[in-house]
Amino acid sequence: MTLTPLASNNAVDDDPRRYAHLSTIRLEDPDAIARAAKARRRHPGLKYGKQNFIVAADHPARGALAVGSDPVAMADRRQLLDRLQIALANPAVDGVLASPDIMDDLLLLGALDGKLVFGSMNRGGLAGLVNEFDDRFTGHTAAALEALGADGGKMLTRICLGDPDTVVTLEATARAIDSLAERKLIAMVEPFLSVRENGRVRNDLSTDAVIKSIAIAEGLGSTSAYTWMKLPVVANMERVMAATTMPTVLLGGDPDSSQDEVFASWQAALALPGVQGLTVGRTLLYPADGDVAGAVATAASLLNHTTPNRTEEVSE
Repeated sequence: MTLTPLASNNAVDDDPRRYAHLSTIRLEDPDAIARAAKARRRHPGLKYGKQNFIVAADHPARGALAVGSDPVAMADRRQLLDRLQIALANPAVDGVLASPDIMDDLLLLGALDGKLVFGSMNRGGLAGLVNEFDDRFTGHTAAALEALGADGGKMLTRICLGDPDTVVTLEATARAIDSLAERKLIAMVEPFLSVRENGRVRNDLSTDAVIKSIAIAEGLGSTSAYTWMKLPVVANMERVMAATTMPTVLLGGDPDSSQDEVFASWQAALALPGVQGLTVGRTLLYPADGDVAGAVATAASLLNHTTPNRTEEVSE
């Protein structure tokens, strides 16, 4: 299938049957997903000095379908798969972060050859749920990710000091980190200090709050050997990155500023020590101008792909 972005930002291919074969395979040959995972060519590996670009697509599993002013922008699975394939077709995109349903579709489409693969582990804290902070692990398990040949798993870790459900999420996160580490898989932890206001959860994006969330999150689990941070770009990122020695990827979120301003903030943060790249979804998959390929190419141009000299290399 040839995918060509349209200016309308709606669909790259308007044939409603373009993914019908996925339904047929799921009905008649569900084991094809496991075979596709086993046959998939793996990513060549992480290298110091080469930042990674991972596209995130796990928002729908939490019931978070909105992008900007459109409350159901991510609801059409065909459009989402179109956009993901456009992004993954760029050789500068190293991989994907996805919930099991989207991951399985991409495996069947053969879109993950040579890519990093991260599974989304806790999706139980649904957007707007009365007990949203009890964010249970309803997605990928460490065992499932190992069987898929994945590189790691991601967990959202929202910390609300005024909600008793937070401790349950922290304990489950620690166990997931240990389970991944036992298999030598990366635990990509996305921490926030959060509050509930007027029935809605809000993440505190002040510099001090992000730093505090890092301090809590990087201490979870019995080992941090395989732990990464997934952090928002906020004011004073130099102070934020001084709070951790762990490899860190930057998240995009649902931007409320112009695309140029967002890219400029990413570029500045990507220049800081310890930043290993981007893990971004809605900003690039649903850009305001509809040009997915262009947004992805611009983001890719911000990454540092230099080879460190001998004095900069990390000793074995």
